[in-house]
Amino acid sequence: MTDETGAPSLREHPYATVDGTPGAAAADGAAAPLTTAAAEVRTTDHRRRRRRGPLLVALAVLTAGGAVTAAALGLGDGKGASGDESNGGLPPNTTQVTRQTLRDVHRADGQLGYGQATTAAERTPGTITNLPQTGDRIRRGEPLYEVDNRPVTLMYGSLPAYRALGSGVEGPDVKQLERNLAALGHTGFTVDEEFTDATADAVKQWQEDLGLEESGRVDLGRVVFAPGEVRIDGLEAEVGGQLGQGGRVLSYTGLTKAVTVELEASDQRLAVKGSTVTVTLPDEVVVQGKVTQVSTVIEAATGQEEAQTKVEVVVVLTGKKAQRAADAYALAAVNVDFVAQTRKDVLTVPVAALLALSEGGFGVEVVKDGTSSYVPVTTGLFADGRVEVTGTGIERGTTVGIPK
Repeated sequence: MTDETGAPSLREHPYATVDGTPGAAAADGAAAPLTTAAAEVRTTDHRRRRRRGPLLVALAVLTAGGAVTAAALGLGDGKGASGDESNGGLPPNTTQVTRQTLRDVHRADGQLGYGQATTAAERTPGTITNLPQTGDRIRRGEPLYEVDNRPVTLMYGSLPAYRALGSGVEGPDVKQLERNLAALGHTGFTVDEEFTDATADAVKQWQEDLGLEESGRVDLGRVVFAPGEVRIDGLEAEVGGQLGQGGRVLSYTGLTKAVTVELEASDQRLAVKGSTVTVTLPDEVVVQGKVTQVSTVIEAATGQEEAQTKVEVVVVLTGKKAQRAADAYALAAVNVDFVAQTRKDVLTVPVAALLALSEGGFGVEVVKDGTSSYVPVTTGLFADGRVEVTGTGIERGTTVGIPK
């Protein structure tokens, strides 16, 4: 029996202590007014209820992080339980200790799309004369948009354009430009960090292909660098509109399907760049993903609500199979499972098998050779309804009791 949070709820027990008075049972259909944390008290058959000895109260899981509390209630003479053999019948049900990997998983809502969009802003004033359509795909060497009837060309690279490039200029941005010129079929120069006369000649060939003035120099704002082919995500200007320097033209993304997740600041520990997660698509297909971006977002205060800090996470779906599975959806709500903690190759039992010993600590009821005894254990990670345990004589295959 569980409450809405999934934690075991407290059942009435004929020997429970109510307001400090042993044996005072709650009224029919009402829970006993115990002040202890919500817990499930084992109900035994008549023969087991008569036996005197150690009191054991089942565990209550109070928090997702595995914090637990339990309380011992007086039964019979209340003698210590560690290792004592029970004097009555065996537990109603049993299970075996298993050895496995436990994962503490946190599920969050995500939005399937193409990840965070990048804004393209005009570097020189002018009039927008041509724009693509939302959803269009632009490749290397193709115009992203046009200003004053001259194309602003897409090239591939991670370093944004930040200066004009011409003869005598040196740096990694020169090498990035030369790689693109070579990929577009312009040759006669060495791809390095020096803008030589040979580089200028290749630039003139490129300018001739575009119908531009053959200056041999690449002015700032003539090229936009992106990591690869892009998809137009949205337009922020219109044809015929006047743009000043820094005017926003459009936004774009890559072509790889990705999921954007917004986490609470308290869950930031889950957002580890490079970590692997699983994504459940609307058709229940589960695919793998990788955390590629983590950023902090401040949501401004509105009305009576205070400003809030959120953690925005971008998860890229990894592998061709995952990308194909997501192709059926342009945008969609999905579930993302983050692994908060992992414990490999540990001994585990169901949480329901874990008991609180009257002298303190936790234990399990071990069943062997027709008898049972209570064995203290140390608990570890709680996950998926199981708990990691260690203790004397506790090993894989050990039989332990669980309630009905």
